Amino acid sequence: MPAPDFLQARPDEPVITHLPQGEALPIVCDSPHSGTAYPEDFGHAVPMRLLRRGEDTHVAALWDRWPAFGATLIEATFPRTYIDANRSEADLDPAQIEGQWPVPLSPSIKTQQGLGLIWQRISKDGVATPLYERKRTVAEIEHRIARYWRPYHAALAQAIDASVQRFGGVWHLNLHSMPNDVYKRLGRTDAPPLADFVLGDRDGTTCAPEFIHLVGDTLKGFGYSVAYNEPYKGVELIGRIGQPQLGRHSMQIEIRRPVYMDEDTREPNAGFEPLRAHFATLMQVVADYVRENLPAAR
Repeated sequence: MPAPDFLQARPDEPVITHLPQGEALPIVCDSPHSGTAYPEDFGHAVPMRLLRRGEDTHVAALWDRWPAFGATLIEATFPRTYIDANRSEADLDPAQIEGQWPVPLSPSIKTQQGLGLIWQRISKDGVATPLYERKRTVAEIEHRIARYWRPYHAALAQAIDASVQRFGGVWHLNLHSMPNDVYKRLGRTDAPPLADFVLGDRDGTTCAPEFIHLVGDTLKGFGYSVAYNEPYKGVELIGRIGQPQLGRHSMQIEIRRPVYMDEDTREPNAGFEPLRAHFATLMQVVADYVRENLPAAR
């Protein structure tokens, strides 16, 4: 099955914003990791077939009907292995940089795992392979931040702020997919079976409980298994956006990749179109919920 046209990489645009069609609602969705336009200056030292295992391939295409339900959909075209839009700008290890970084850094556990702002390794079947043969220079990293990371964050912030200003609140969905061997990658031998969907709200801090359970219960109704905050709770983006006490609700949605694609070939499998159809139903459920809970309607 060929990849949908929606996914075709557009390397001249680091971020694409799909605006609502018809009635706009304060729903903002973003796919920071489904980009497939690999910059020429990447300089990776691993085969492309291995490098692509870092992609949330086809995620933006799975959710491409969001604008028809009044939502804004934002997608990165660049790959997360080049620079990860779901990390802090300061999530770097000085040891991975050739030269002196000009401001203080705050490397997180993700950087310690080699998966910070600039990835240092890629894994398959629990085996990690270094991405580079040399350190990246200060100029190289600054270019990635200025050309890719900041435009993505600016587009997302603009959409979030516009919704809050117009409607008094926002419901944000941060869209991802997860590898089937995630527990092996994490070195966990006592983990439960990986659910088809993992919904994250950073342990109940980034959105109203009724919102995350509305999404989870709807997915369960389609026959999928759902887990909450296990093993993914959400990282930079929902942590920054989610302030439910201010009407800013944010959650992360992870899809187990074999539900919709072959992890080796990256091609959609027989589950792709059924999942996309289920998402259209879910979008209607979410749109109805948001419409009923607009601050102005209370």
